[in-house]
Amino acid sequence: MNDVVADVASALPDKRRVAASFSRAAASYDAVAELQRRVGNSLIEHLPEDLQPARWLDLGSGTGYFSRRLAQRFAQCEGVALDIAEGMLRHAAPQGGAASFVAGDAENLPLRSASVDLIFSSLALQWCENFAAVLAEAERVLRPGGVFAFSSLCSGTLQELRDSWQAVDGFAHVNRFRTIETYQNLCVGSGLKLTSIEVQPQVLHFVELRQLTHELKALGAHNLNPGRPEGLTGPARIRALIEAYEQLRTPSGLPATYQVVYGVLRKES
Repeated sequence: MNDVVADVASALPDKRRVAASFSRAAASYDAVAELQRRVGNSLIEHLPEDLQPARWLDLGSGTGYFSRRLAQRFAQCEGVALDIAEGMLRHAAPQGGAASFVAGDAENLPLRSASVDLIFSSLALQWCENFAAVLAEAERVLRPGGVFAFSSLCSGTLQELRDSWQAVDGFAHVNRFRTIETYQNLCVGSGLKLTSIEVQPQVLHFVELRQLTHELKALGAHNLNPGRPEGLTGPARIRALIEAYEQLRTPSGLPATYQVVYGVLRKES
């Protein structure tokens, strides 16, 4: 691909941890990715009706599920699937959907300036520490009139699990995410025009807690916080966690709430 000008930038330890975790989860991801498919399909519905890109980028493409959806929607376009987790790219490439599968960092895109018309990114950017850099890179690689559509997670995600762990030992066992106000302020302050931004909570229910923790591990989205508690959690603390979480049970089961941010920005001519 002639506009790939760099490999993945030298990653910080947290980026290496994220990449390794999602690489390991490549084979198990799709089997438990109901929420991810639901959110990505909703993001597709957020795309402007008049959008007719000649070239799109699936940023944080994972297993390539939405690269294939984009290829169906924009059949005459060239697509690029980009992810920091090379294991995900190896899993996705044989299934097609994009013309190119590229290892890269959303904060330092290995693409030429003004080279794409659509950047689509679903549930990937919550792992980027520097969202301002993501926006700057999006502004750089978009052509005039191009669209940056993203979904991400904000604070309050998995609050039930966070609160239950807080009652047990006070440690941060749940990933931290930026606030919706931070997302909005950074979008407004970027070089792109903010068309829309909103939060839509998504609540999943589980029969028992281990179903939730198994799903998080299978997705590669278990606790990646720096300074998180290391080692196996003892049986006594697990029992205490289950007891704390059981206090939140509803008729539908144990709730797990994801606070999903949808944003659409456009690069003005």
